Amino acid sequence: MGVTCLIPCYNEQDRIAAVLDVATNVNSIQQVICVDDGSSDNTARVVSRQWPSVQVVRLSLNRGKAAAIQYGLQFVQHELVLLMDADLQEINGEELEKAISEFQHTAKVDMLILRRIRSPWFVRWYRSDILLSGERLLWRSDLEEVLSQPVARYQLEVAINRYMIKRHKRVRWMPWSAMNTYKVDKLGVLEGSRREFEMYVEIVDYVGFVHMLVQLSSFTRKLKKQKSATREWPRFLSGIRMP
Repeated sequence: MGVTCLIPCYNEQDRIAAVLDVATNVNSIQQVICVDDGSSDNTARVVSRQWPSVQVVRLSLNRGKAAAIQYGLQFVQHELVLLMDADLQEINGEELEKAISEFQHTAKVDMLILRRIRSPWFVRWYRSDILLSGERLLWRSDLEEVLSQPVARYQLEVAINRYMIKRHKRVRWMPWSAMNTYKVDKLGVLEGSRREFEMYVEIVDYVGFVHMLVQLSSFTRKLKKQKSATREWPRFLSGIRMP
């Protein structure tokens, strides 16, 4: 089963190397696409020069993450898509290999989220380490369905979550030790904080307060590898609900 890694990027020439150095060396990933979302720096040029195996596509204007993913989908060659942010730090290739393998060999999982377990405590407290994680494996057909509806900028992850909930899809998470770069580190404390606040306001406004509470309280759980069918039968017969 082929995997395409789809990476939206905007002015990430100084950070994207950490991502591509790993993604291009993961055996399970057959295609890597970088979607340059109208960068004003040399992101696209740097990627094309240093990683010739990576397919670089460009938007002429900055349109936001959701639009970049939607544009990049037309170049995806495989049914399984790995979404990744371009500003990650300390990525572990073995974790990526394991996540892809678990997804491919676990019965009926529609999406696997890589949970950012090293996020600050307040991020973990309101579950943004899961709900807003930009690293997730899902089927291209599901992603296309999500993006057939109006989705903009910071809304992508919660839009995917809402789609999965409404269609009763099976979603699980796995621990992920990589760390993202926060807006305050990119833009400074004042501008970064303002952008973070705008992001959360936009997210809640998009899905609605009630549905946001649903995501916060009950969306997804940790992936547990099934040992064997014979070990699951006693639990089934005893009436215990399977995870």
